[in-house]
Amino acid sequence: MELKFVDPRALKDNPDKARRSKSSPQADALLLATIRAVGIVQPPVVALETEGGNGYVIDAGHRRVKQAIAAGLEEIAVVVIERAEDGGAMRSLADTLAHEQLSPVDQWRAIERLVALGWTEEAIAVALALPVRQIRKLRLLANVLPAMLDQMAKGDMPNEQQLRTIASASLDEQKEVWKKHKPSKADPQVSWWSVAQGLTKRRMYARDASFGDDLAQAYGIAWVEDLFAPADEDSRYTTDVEAFLGAQQEWMANTVPKRGAIVEAGQWGEPKLPPKAERVYGKPSKSDHTAMYLDRDGKVQSVAYRMPAAKKPKGENGADVVTDGDDIVVTAKPRPDVTRKGTEMIGDLRTDALHEALSRAPIGDDTLMALLVLAFAGQNVTVASGARDVSYYGAAGLGQHAARLFDQEGKLDFDMDTLRIAVRSLLTDVLSCRENRSDSGVVARVAGDVIAADNFLANMGTEDFLSCLSRQALEAACADTSVLPRQKVKDTRAALVEHFKEGRFVHPSALFAPTPEKLTSWLKMNEAREQPEDDGTPADQDQLDGDAVVEPAHDYVGDDPAPQDEDLPDEQMETYKVAAE
Repeated sequence: MELKFVDPRALKDNPDKARRSKSSPQADALLLATIRAVGIVQPPVVALETEGGNGYVIDAGHRRVKQAIAAGLEEIAVVVIERAEDGGAMRSLADTLAHEQLSPVDQWRAIERLVALGWTEEAIAVALALPVRQIRKLRLLANVLPAMLDQMAKGDMPNEQQLRTIASASLDEQKEVWKKHKPSKADPQVSWWSVAQGLTKRRMYARDASFGDDLAQAYGIAWVEDLFAPADEDSRYTTDVEAFLGAQQEWMANTVPKRGAIVEAGQWGEPKLPPKAERVYGKPSKSDHTAMYLDRDGKVQSVAYRMPAAKKPKGENGADVVTDGDDIVVTAKPRPDVTRKGTEMIGDLRTDALHEALSRAPIGDDTLMALLVLAFAGQNVTVASGARDVSYYGAAGLGQHAARLFDQEGKLDFDMDTLRIAVRSLLTDVLSCRENRSDSGVVARVAGDVIAADNFLANMGTEDFLSCLSRQALEAACADTSVLPRQKVKDTRAALVEHFKEGRFVHPSALFAPTPEKLTSWLKMNEAREQPEDDGTPADQDQLDGDAVVEPAHDYVGDDPAPQDEDLPDEQMETYKVAAE
């Protein structure tokens, strides 16, 4: 056996070598980086040619020679041995089969030795052609219980996440968990998942905390830095879950708004709203309430909700009940001067007169608009308003719009600005596109299209709305953006939420313009139908046969049909024109 320095390019491959399959590019890159960093640690074994040549044939170390040539080495050290009778075939096979990879535990011990000698993690990674993350992962073994290290040295290794969980726990905690899950003769394999689960501690991150340093100190919260987290985010956390949630609860109690309440989260993380409360997904109004709650991650979340109007209590016979503290006083209504039948007669006469005046009396356009507001405020009008709870009725809710048109003396007196405000407020209460009893139907869609309400639609590129879309709809939403569809739906949705965070997204189905089919169907259903002609015959004589003697229908006073235009004198025609104007 002799040690020599030769040119690696002059060495010849052994035709009888045992390993003929090509190595992976990653393994070759690792060996090349190691040779460039520290040279060839173990010299290849060569032998003299037997068939009259004076060169050397590689007996062991073909990959080392090949990567030495790739590294540009001019000469390398080789061990020269005598040529075997079988050409070194048996020796090559035995060496290949007996070769064993270094266990992760031995790799960690070797890395710790290099660190003690002054090597940095980055330098070790470059020399071994490994990522720095792999070096740091191996160094986690320094915090592992020795009994666990012995098991890992046998080749029974946990995955990276399990190893991080084990290494982050104290040795006492590891010892307690190891007693329950250590291997036995019947089951020599360790369930590292069970070990990691026993050592897992829920992390509550500082970036999710709404409270400040004062509450953190009051609850004894000590933040721990996650050294493996990205450098551009706040990775501080605490495992004291009770203290974290307690500080969050106290912060909510100190900052709850005037019309707000603190509620609990349900099984799926949704807020448990009060009974009969209706969640508001759009823009909340001043009369709406706010519910604050903690989600699954311990974050403070808030939603708006709407409560139904409180009903006034009624006594017997419709008497009003006046409540003052704990005392209840019932005031009976006095007996009216006019009986019920007389009141009904007055109502019929008033209605006939009102309808006649609306048909014939001259009325200005501004007065017509004001009367329309008054009509919606009538107690016979029931409106399921989309601006309030659907149990609110027109008489109770829409009268406020008409009340602003009266002066202090109770007379209808207004200017055009006040009238416009009243009409806008009335339309806001009446027209609704909500998918409940307050839906106005296609007319609300037409109204929104006329006044360009599409420009006022809120941004729909939120997690709440995008989670309601299918994969096809999400991919269609990516069409006009720089976002590319992902393999998973949730990844596509998250990318769209981030993209529209500062922008605005409106789904095409949310636009106000109704489809021609819906509009045509509504028009056909509500088109004016011709009324049957009235010949003026009273009802008690309408069914008599032709032989009966009947007085002419026009002789009955008060039953004459309305005069037609051609039958009116000039003076009455002039009056109608003035009324129309």
